[in-house]
Amino acid sequence: MSYQSEFAQSETAQRVCAKIRSAVTRRWTIMEFCGTHTQTILEYGLDRLLPESLEIIHGPGCAICITPLEIIDRAFAIARLPEVIFCLFGQLLRVPGTASDLLEAKASGADVRVVYSSLDCVRIAQENPDRKVVFFAVGSERVLPENAASLLEAERLGLNNFFILSSQAHMPPICSAVLQRHDGNVHALLGPGNSCSVIGYKEYETISREFNVPIVVSGIEPIDVLEGLYRCIVQLESGKHTVENQCTKSVTRAGNSEQQDLIKQVFSLMDFKWRRLGIIPGSGFQLKSQYDAYNAWISFAVEDKPSRESPVCISEEIMLGLKKPFDCPAFGKSCTREHPVGATMVSSEGTCTLYHKYKTVAPEPEQTPAPAHG
Repeated sequence: MSYQSEFAQSETAQRVCAKIRSAVTRRWTIMEFCGTHTQTILEYGLDRLLPESLEIIHGPGCAICITPLEIIDRAFAIARLPEVIFCLFGQLLRVPGTASDLLEAKASGADVRVVYSSLDCVRIAQENPDRKVVFFAVGSERVLPENAASLLEAERLGLNNFFILSSQAHMPPICSAVLQRHDGNVHALLGPGNSCSVIGYKEYETISREFNVPIVVSGIEPIDVLEGLYRCIVQLESGKHTVENQCTKSVTRAGNSEQQDLIKQVFSLMDFKWRRLGIIPGSGFQLKSQYDAYNAWISFAVEDKPSRESPVCISEEIMLGLKKPFDCPAFGKSCTREHPVGATMVSSEGTCTLYHKYKTVAPEPEQTPAPAHG
């Protein structure tokens, strides 16, 4: 049955690609704004099925990639404190800081533990009342309800040794900032269905009107992505710009009100400085002041040392969709998945990671036709 399903998926994909090819009459550039979309496109080679006149560029949809360098450095300093158990998702271990990464901290004796949920950290705090347990909360709106629930559970249990180091992204302002920097060169946007399942897509309607771009909120399966691209093309070719929801099984315009209430109970929006993107107003989530006792930013006095990005890394241009990994002189040479220089070579959804894994050969440069001689 699995083989039959795969064949059916392939046939459906070919039909949607044929619809895209027949609909495209001009050159268009579409940005996908979700790291999982990037992974789906490159893993399944969807970009190779599309017409040459349709360019897909990759936005900064991976929350791990845009985690600020200063926070990685702070996380490293907190993790090395002898009283701390530092908990994080596994992909964060290799994100490079100024001098080192959290895997190095673990190797040098720090109690750094990989967890699968922030709720695991509440249990660890219960089991280790004489230690301070810090959860490195990185992600977009998709993970916020669980993180909020973890803090409320720690409060209910009366734990005073559970802390959150927050680097959590509110995606619409980041999306708006990226489109502004492209100054009209992005014609449509494939919206992030995973975060919209929590917050809905009302905020994207404002972005669509402001930048005159179609936005299609899409699921993460290959057929979902292709259908989302097709809907973008239909709008572009007809001169429309509105928000469509391809991901109707899990996304509504208003989003999940219960999860939103949980987020609002614990977190508030703030201006946030993202890695390689700078300060973007209202783009980050911080703990509300009544939860200062759980805030690792406040509870740990570590020295703030100057943070310094690698001079050879062009991840800023890559995360903005201005360049591709093959444009970086370090890509595949001094920067590999085994020895990452930039954050985009760490996460499984990082653009450089995915190019390194799935695109082993750089595309041939476009040839300019020779002038005709009479």
